[in-house]
Amino acid sequence: MKNKSAGTAVGRVTLLDIARHADVSRATVSLVMRDSPLVADSTRERVKQAAVELGYVYDRGAASLRSRRSLIVGVSITDLSNPYFAELTAAAEQGLLQVGRMALLSNNNESIDKQNAFVETMREYNVDGLIICPAIGTPVATIRRLSALGVPFVFLSRRIGGVKADYVANDNTLGLRMATEHLLSLGHRRIAMIGANTRTSTGRERLDGYTSALQAAGLPVDPAIIVESAPTRRNGMEGLMSLMAQARPPTAAVCFNDITAFGAMLGLNHLGMRIGHDFAVVGHDNIVEAGLWLPGLTTVAIPIEEIGRQAARVLLDRISDPGRPAQKVILAPRLVVRESSGAPGGMREPG
Repeated sequence: MKNKSAGTAVGRVTLLDIARHADVSRATVSLVMRDSPLVADSTRERVKQAAVELGYVYDRGAASLRSRRSLIVGVSITDLSNPYFAELTAAAEQGLLQVGRMALLSNNNESIDKQNAFVETMREYNVDGLIICPAIGTPVATIRRLSALGVPFVFLSRRIGGVKADYVANDNTLGLRMATEHLLSLGHRRIAMIGANTRTSTGRERLDGYTSALQAAGLPVDPAIIVESAPTRRNGMEGLMSLMAQARPPTAAVCFNDITAFGAMLGLNHLGMRIGHDFAVVGHDNIVEAGLWLPGLTTVAIPIEEIGRQAARVLLDRISDPGRPAQKVILAPRLVVRESSGAPGGMREPG
């Protein structure tokens, strides 16, 4: 290698500067920067070391203009403070890494304005595509505009009605049906739902799973024991306590998610009731915390890692073939029985 100091470089370091420093051709440096397999490992390392010594910064914007690919995907999530969305985001990011894409994340916190600003910024930066868990109230017109502009995108976990678009999610209806059927199998007949909502596709699907299980068992759907609320611990606790104050309280509850179920369990503790004995609780999502509670929370496990992998795959399919029919990938959940539902034999499955 030629003995040249990094200090000899003036202004922006170019590929030619690196070539001279590493004693190779400019074409070889270009191949290394594009991760070409045509370059010998020893030469590759020499070029990379020269780039480090000279303080070279790869101009990804220029590379994007040449290739029409940025290798970046924008990911808009509704609430990263919710462990479910945090785990889902990590899964989506891992899925993108496996197909050679980096994720730029936005926590829109259910703000349509913030979501729109992020999407517009991602368009300006020419990202390859978008993975979107749409904020509550996202207008159909916003999504149709993305389609009209030819921006590849995939709905993750939630979807917007009236739009034909790629969608990857858990089978929410099946999940709540399984949770409710589990309590029915244990003999409960007055089963509440805490955290019901119809403002999102997820909420509507989970409510449908609950009501359909009751109807299949020949039981009425009683609005008095359906607690509508945002999925928080406080709402779960207050919802449970309001149910227990009724003249004819339920004996069990399915919850919109695990966070709501944790709140319901806190409410039972506050009332001095034994979880899984005096009252049964079932959650949904199987976030890590569910297996750490005492008693452990019976819940419905979502295949989060697979959802992330499928979201990345479906987006790549859309990028490579923009005119293909919309894909709908719905993955099956599974019931994880722990002590909170009072099932015979105690914990039957950890984690």
